[in-house]
Amino acid sequence: MTLSPNPDTDLAFTRTLNAPRDLVWACWTDPALLPKWFMPAPHTVEEAEIDLRPGGIFRTKMNVDGNIMDSPGVILEADPTRRLVFTDAYSPGWIMNPSPFMTAILTFSDAEGGGTTYDVLVRHASTEARDNHEKMGFFEGWGTVADQLGVAASAMAGPAPDRELLLTRRIDAPVALAWKAWTDPELLPKWWGPEGYHCETESIDLRPGGHWRFTMIGEGQRHPNLHDFGEMEKERRLTYRLSGFDDMRHHADVVVEFTEEAGGTRVTMRMTLADMAAAEAMQFGALEKGYETLAKLEQAARRL
Repeated sequence: MTLSPNPDTDLAFTRTLNAPRDLVWACWTDPALLPKWFMPAPHTVEEAEIDLRPGGIFRTKMNVDGNIMDSPGVILEADPTRRLVFTDAYSPGWIMNPSPFMTAILTFSDAEGGGTTYDVLVRHASTEARDNHEKMGFFEGWGTVADQLGVAASAMAGPAPDRELLLTRRIDAPVALAWKAWTDPELLPKWWGPEGYHCETESIDLRPGGHWRFTMIGEGQRHPNLHDFGEMEKERRLTYRLSGFDDMRHHADVVVEFTEEAGGTRVTMRMTLADMAAAEAMQFGALEKGYETLAKLEQAARRL
């Protein structure tokens, strides 16, 4: 759904960022990455707390010239790599804010020729609030951090992203549990795959040199898959070769890394594609499905 700005209450702009959409999304939604770019220097973000569910917290604690500004709000919509909507009209628990300031609607799409088209739409309750925000330096401030966002996301992309997809998510569970969910043959088939999909296992041998042969079922289709496992460094790193579809051709080589972060786990998946460019894979929804799969990993690990 495309939204048109209301000139009486909205502020909006569009930028093209020289970075893949998945990494721009990661910078906006990852509480460890957001402080690196979110405020114009010399101001800083002291803390960030983000729970990517409707009603989940979106909180930033900012230091502006020595003044600490704690801004709790909630997520209204989180469509992975596509749209993020948050507001300060509520606090977690759907507690109403008597003096709301804004609702931000951020849209990410693939730019023609590469990169990300970044659409910012900020809505206010009144014309007065809109005008005050503009006078406070909305376009200069949000424009500066948009440039910083592009730089931060581009730096994560590495030198050769044409055939590479990079997904990163902080899992709210210890490394040991995230690792167990991925490497236990009883657990992995129970959560693997995007929303609405499930797996039927033919054979599974989760060790270096082992494999997992299974069929992923969803959206009325059946997709044969084979993961041939390579390295498995306990609670740190695993690799596998991904083959699939009717001809079981080689599709990608995948490296998954697990790192302790703030009591949870940073899971990073780097997929080097064998038979298509990253842009083509993104058109098939590879990023969205990948982030949905990592969300299910978090749910599985938290249940342990």
